Amino acid sequence: MEQRAVVTAGTGGIGLETAMGLAERGLAVTVVGRDADRGARAVERIATVATGGEPRFLAADLASLGDVRALAARLATEGPLKVLVNNVGAMFPDRRETVDGIEATFVLNHLSPYLLTELLLDQLRAGGPSRIVNVSSGAIRAARRSFDAVEPPGGYYGFHWYGRAKLANLAYTLHLAERLRGSGVTVLAADPGGALTDMTDGTMRSPKIVAPPLRLLWPLVRRMFERSTAGPASVAARPSIVAATDAALDGRSGLLIGPRAIPVPVFRGSTDPRTVDDVLRLSRELAPLA
Repeated sequence: MEQRAVVTAGTGGIGLETAMGLAERGLAVTVVGRDADRGARAVERIATVATGGEPRFLAADLASLGDVRALAARLATEGPLKVLVNNVGAMFPDRRETVDGIEATFVLNHLSPYLLTELLLDQLRAGGPSRIVNVSSGAIRAARRSFDAVEPPGGYYGFHWYGRAKLANLAYTLHLAERLRGSGVTVLAADPGGALTDMTDGTMRSPKIVAPPLRLLWPLVRRMFERSTAGPASVAARPSIVAATDAALDGRSGLLIGPRAIPVPVFRGSTDPRTVDDVLRLSRELAPLA
């Protein structure tokens, strides 16, 4: 029987390389994105390496919770799911809101993957043994651990808010791993470490993305960013591919696969009980499942 995989934001960069890796390993891959032309080009590339079912593209704006619900509903009608890779992510130099009136960084890096995952759990259980892979980031170390509200107090600084949203998603991922233990669904996080992509090439050149104290050191900070995002997307995709397919990880829920594609310690703040509770409360309030 065909084994299905879904990769969000899979039409370019790390997501496309991840989709190609899964297709090469025999999975029938669906890539999700906004642009049909990019989707068509991605499917052509994936097809050149696919050894299983035919790849395809589904259009969805993952900044819209309505689109996420519609995507989940469509995927749910298609039967069991073997792999879900929540690769979607974004960082912005200036604060912006989604169509739902929610700050966009939090939506794209946490709420969207949270909602899609929750709505597809039945299909993942049916496809078991199956895997959920949520893409994380080392930026969580720069995050403010305050989740009383969707936006932290203080000014908007893109890199720190990005890290905070990724921290929220990692906290959810580790909680979900415990919740689903023994269900046949393995839940893992993957840290790509960084690569030269549309996101890093565009936003990480602006000093506005960091807090004022770091702006005083911007030449140094910028060089650090440039070094950490200079690698190819194909290398940055390896942690997600390993997390999704490596037989050695069967049943080993709650691991973080680091940039070298091996398990690494998780950031301690991601397991803080208050952080987990606040993230879950916010998620349920902003993206109700009912």
